Amino acid sequence: MLKRVTFSGDNQLISQIALHHRDLEDALRQYFSLESGTIPGRYVGYTRSELAAELQRRLAEIELTSSMAVLAAFEASLRVDYLKRCYEKRKDPLSRDFREVYAQRGSRAGLEDEILAAWCRALPRSKPLIDNLIAAFKFRHWLAHGRYWTPKWGAKPIDFQEVYMLVDWAGRQFDLKV
Repeated sequence: MLKRVTFSGDNQLISQIALHHRDLEDALRQYFSLESGTIPGRYVGYTRSELAAELQRRLAEIELTSSMAVLAAFEASLRVDYLKRCYEKRKDPLSRDFREVYAQRGSRAGLEDEILAAWCRALPRSKPLIDNLIAAFKFRHWLAHGRYWTPKWGAKPIDFQEVYMLVDWAGRQFDLKV
């Protein structure tokens, strides 16, 4: 018999990640604000444009880390749903499909090739959404592995707002707690 995964309950909701993201942006803007009258010591001597450029670099980094957090939280939701459907032996077609995967792969089911593929079979009209999710997970994979290669998902980078909206929409379509 396959060993069951014990759920930690520490999953983040994407709304919590979005609030954290906003707090970090606000804190950075305040930190780099010239109106406060104090410039952080390491930036003494920077021009206004140099400070503005540094702020933009920091905000861009927050976009990336927050996007990665949202995608990780969504993957956790998908995996918890997959495992619960298997453990509870639900009778709907998606759960039956998941149990077939579980019999072969257990808790190590592939996100794209098995879990999202099963969702695509269960909700064929959601294929464009699932294709967008797969592209977003490729972006997350690039982030998680240190960004050392040139990504191939197109010229326009994916930003936090796009990732958030995609995951929020997918969560509602799949009836997941995200």
